[in-house]
Amino acid sequence: MSAVVPAERAAVQRRTVAVLSAAQVLGGLGVAVGIAVGGLIAADIAGTDGVAGLAQTLGVLGAAVAAVPLAWLTRTHGRRAGLVSGLFTGAVGAALVVTAAELRWLPLLFLGLLLFGAATAAGLQARYGATDLAEPGRAARALSTVVWATTVGSVLGPNLSEPAGRLGTVVGLPPLAGPFLVTFVAFTVSGLLLFVLLRPDPLRLAGLGTAATGPERTGFAASLRDIAARPRALVGLCAIASSHVAMVSVMVMTPVHMDHVDVSLTIIGLVISVHILGMYGFSPIVGYLADKAGRVPVIVAGTVIMAAAGVVSGAAPAHHAVLLGVGLFLLGLGWSCGLVAGSALLSESVPAPTRTAAQGVSDLVMNGSAAIGGSLAGVVVAFASYGWLAAGAAALMIGIGLYSAVRGREAAPA
Repeated sequence: MSAVVPAERAAVQRRTVAVLSAAQVLGGLGVAVGIAVGGLIAADIAGTDGVAGLAQTLGVLGAAVAAVPLAWLTRTHGRRAGLVSGLFTGAVGAALVVTAAELRWLPLLFLGLLLFGAATAAGLQARYGATDLAEPGRAARALSTVVWATTVGSVLGPNLSEPAGRLGTVVGLPPLAGPFLVTFVAFTVSGLLLFVLLRPDPLRLAGLGTAATGPERTGFAASLRDIAARPRALVGLCAIASSHVAMVSVMVMTPVHMDHVDVSLTIIGLVISVHILGMYGFSPIVGYLADKAGRVPVIVAGTVIMAAAGVVSGAAPAHHAVLLGVGLFLLGLGWSCGLVAGSALLSESVPAPTRTAAQGVSDLVMNGSAAIGGSLAGVVVAFASYGWLAAGAAALMIGIGLYSAVRGREAAPA
């Protein structure tokens, strides 16, 4: 622990949360714009819709691949180094996507989308930066504030796709390349904001990281074993990963489900916007409850909400936007519970020397599982139905809820 006085520590913590939140607005905007059109660019270049899902999966896979290297950078060089590196790598990926759209070169597009995922990884790890200097009993609230800031960019981003497309046309690029120009600018400005303003580095000031704590075995396997050996940390990891798998699997197939009965893109977009509101809009309340009522009760509540979301969404006819909107809102709200409470539980349950490595592993598992789940979701819908997919997600969350309730209570601190 650093010898910094409490008043200075509190002031730096407020500044850190504010800077991280501002960067998340821009980063979230860039990610949302990219996700909205990445698959469309791939389909346009390849001439088939079959590659659109692969393009979206590459972004998630890129976030998984980047998670551990960014955690290593954070551990060895500070929180700022990890976040800035992820955002700048994402900006390079956005530039490659623009180039690929102009050249109509699919392999370059896939590489760009893979690198684009590094910015998503940085956005996820930013939430942990809010906990480095948090006072005991307030970590979840600090974390949730940074998660909430993503709402602004995530909701605004898709609505910028059309004007950004016109911008691309003005500068002589294909219309679909325009949104990735916005993504490039958003990631670059967000990275510069953190590089300039995230000082002093919160991880260093907290006395964490390799420089402060000495060398540790912090590779992927060692970190995973460390988490598995600590029941509460394992509950946190399972909550994070399972919530993300269930959310991504149902969310990515809902537009396809609705499109089969010719629901308009406007209505589909509205349903997804309601879903995003559920994901981020109530995270400060979730964080407050996680600090006051406890991490495990909020995790269990999140699994119940997501199970209900699966039932509502799976039972809703494809044309019933209201029911699907309710289901997707609950899906996002339950995800928020799992992410905020699970992240706080994981961070506080591992030793300080291995904390950043464990955080990187959690994001790798989270995004890697979601990439697999998102890919399998299409297979489930093709061979069974959207209803069966939603039922499977509900069953998964019921199982995780029971596991969390039992293991979380067994391992509860005295």
